[in-house]
Amino acid sequence: MTTDKHSLFRVNGPTQAEIDAFHTDGFISYPNVFTDVARESLIKEIGDLDHVRAYIQQMESGDVEPRPYFVRPWNDRGPYADQLIDDPFIASLLGATIGSDYHFCHSALNIAARGAPPLGYHQDHHHWRHENPVNLAERDRYYVQILYYLNGFTLGDRNLKVIPGSHRVAPTREAAPERMLAGEFDEEAGRPLKEKRLALPPGSMVYINARIFHAVEPKPVDSPQPYRFFNIDIFKEAGPPHRYTQEIPPEWTARASQHRKKLFTRAAYSEGCWDPH
Repeated sequence: MTTDKHSLFRVNGPTQAEIDAFHTDGFISYPNVFTDVARESLIKEIGDLDHVRAYIQQMESGDVEPRPYFVRPWNDRGPYADQLIDDPFIASLLGATIGSDYHFCHSALNIAARGAPPLGYHQDHHHWRHENPVNLAERDRYYVQILYYLNGFTLGDRNLKVIPGSHRVAPTREAAPERMLAGEFDEEAGRPLKEKRLALPPGSMVYINARIFHAVEPKPVDSPQPYRFFNIDIFKEAGPPHRYTQEIPPEWTARASQHRKKLFTRAAYSEGCWDPH
């Protein structure tokens, strides 16, 4: 099953300024980039999932402590979520920033209810956390996260924040985010490293180099927005699996185009797959 939309987005591809921002800042922000139909259809696809409905009902009952909903890998995608994997805009953006030799890594789905706690500053380039030869060789390869905020967020209400330029600092134990924000790594980054808090309207997207430090603020218990919907797709430069490179469900392959099947043609992560053979 597929959509009848050529693209789910209002733009065809990145500008040169946006490409430059990805390399210098480590991210590109795209406010209100989804078409209205795509945004509404994606929210409906997600909201109609049995486990999502059950989570929302549980949160609304007030019988449990507030907690985020998180699924990784997110396998039960509908046709609109499927199209995100190789939508013409996404393919153009990946090609313009990291080249044509990339694979789909994995996806996740998150819903934050009122009272959801913060997520501290972190990086998601998992090869940086391991010291064996495979990981050392893969550290300079691209690992890109595409963050979709279907109903958006305001400052102080489960908003994303980043440290632009932090992807330029070598991944040592000393390079902690609090030390970056104190100015200790400005020279290595070639710029002042300062926190940037984002506010984005519904239907927005953020495209990031996973080496950049990023965090999420809490969702107040009195937030006017009951739930923040968030889904993410991750792409990696061709090479060995990353820590979360997922098995591709057979039904994904069965309904995929030849281009999408190429994105799925890679090894999934398994215990011991990084060990020398």
